[in-house]
Amino acid sequence: MNKFINILFLLLLIPIVALSIFVGFDLPIEILRTSGKYLPHQHIYFLSFAILFFILGARRSMRRWIGVRMVNKKEKFQWNEEIDKKRKSQVNMYLIIEGILHLLIAMTFVLLTPKALVMACVFLALGLDHLLFCIFGNVFHLWRVGVTNKAVVVAERDFKVLYFSGLRKVSVHQQTLFFDYIKELQLAISIDNITPSNRSTFRNIIEEKVNRERVHFTESFKEF
Repeated sequence: MNKFINILFLLLLIPIVALSIFVGFDLPIEILRTSGKYLPHQHIYFLSFAILFFILGARRSMRRWIGVRMVNKKEKFQWNEEIDKKRKSQVNMYLIIEGILHLLIAMTFVLLTPKALVMACVFLALGLDHLLFCIFGNVFHLWRVGVTNKAVVVAERDFKVLYFSGLRKVSVHQQTLFFDYIKELQLAISIDNITPSNRSTFRNIIEEKVNRERVHFTESFKEF
């Protein structure tokens, strides 16, 4: 989900940054026979994009916070552990980069034109959310992976639920754990979510929860 949202953010940023440049520097818009300063309905464009960015960012943020709240209800899991230090370092790096980038984008909008203030406010909020999620995740050890009777739940930078229903194969390739389902659906998590010392326990619990007559464990997963 994070990759998709980030790509979508980038694609949406191109036109709104271009608009901010035209408005901020009062550049001519020949096709409309006007200039950026006198472009009609500017506030509507900025507000519309701001609402769109806010909805996308808020949806991702809510999913993250709901995910860590869910996985930290340890009594509801048969197995529940904090993610490995290596993965935690990666999550910290990504969150800090995303947070700083959003803050820089907010500053860029402010510098380009005061009319893009609503965009700046949205990216300021999103940037602070990334950094707060990073701080709280480390201080309160919120990023965890757990196993219930129905699924594997991973909550860190992204929130994933990998159900056992419909599962047909579990495999490991390089640094990724794959869950293959019916209708050619495939979900995956990083193996670094699971501390090496806990991997055999994790594998055994998965084996207990699934129907081994229907679910194939590859040799790579058996050695996991």
